[in-house]
Amino acid sequence: MDLVFIVDDSGSMQEEQSNLAANFPKFVKVLNDYQTKSGSKLDWRVAVTTTGRDVDYNISPPIPFPIPLPPQSEKGDNGAFRQKKDCGSVRRWVERNDSNADQTFSCLAEVGTSGPSIEMPLESLKLALNDRVADGTNAGFLRPDALLAVVILTDEDDCSRQDNNFTIADDVCITMQGVKPVAEYKAMLDGVAGGANRWATAVIAGDKACTSGFGKAIDAQRLKQFVNLVGKNGMFSSICNGDLTTSLQDALSTFDAACKSFPGVK
Repeated sequence: MDLVFIVDDSGSMQEEQSNLAANFPKFVKVLNDYQTKSGSKLDWRVAVTTTGRDVDYNISPPIPFPIPLPPQSEKGDNGAFRQKKDCGSVRRWVERNDSNADQTFSCLAEVGTSGPSIEMPLESLKLALNDRVADGTNAGFLRPDALLAVVILTDEDDCSRQDNNFTIADDVCITMQGVKPVAEYKAMLDGVAGGANRWATAVIAGDKACTSGFGKAIDAQRLKQFVNLVGKNGMFSSICNGDLTTSLQDALSTFDAACKSFPGVK
């Protein structure tokens, strides 16, 4: 299994990242105990990137402000898988047989809160699996005989777009001009994985506007649309629960079902 975590690194995500880091050792134990259809141990690897890309934009609110808002310029990971020496990383992903694999991932999952305020998890995923593979940054991660499994963790919605120097009136992604249809990203993943039955996703985001122990989350309408398009290999879990334990268990159940129906090498 080739597992990619897209973690929101905007200013409101510290509690969620810490909870993910705390839960990951249990997540790893389930992966390590898993047996494939042939009875062998699961050969898994996991990578982490964030929801942000380099972006320049302007804000033009519908109600005039007393002073003009300055142009915004934000920097993101652009889909590059994270590698940190102080986390014990030896490459841009963690593998089953790495020493202290769970601790390394838990460290990598704490991606910080200084990322772009316009979250683009689906575009970040596209960059990770296309552009960053093509330029060598993430090369070697994807394997033709492995299920591609994607986990998206955010308290916002997906505002994925590919242009720059745009103007927005607010941060409501579902009505924002210029965002890419989520169907384009589903088709992209079908192509990267080699078919719709060769990848699965678990999205942990707001199923409504809510406040929990994690703070505030908005209704992730576009991400829910994305999961609905994926069908049986997709799962949406609410971040509003204030704890990721159940959500990660549900993600593993979804990936388990996808593994059992995985067609193997073409």
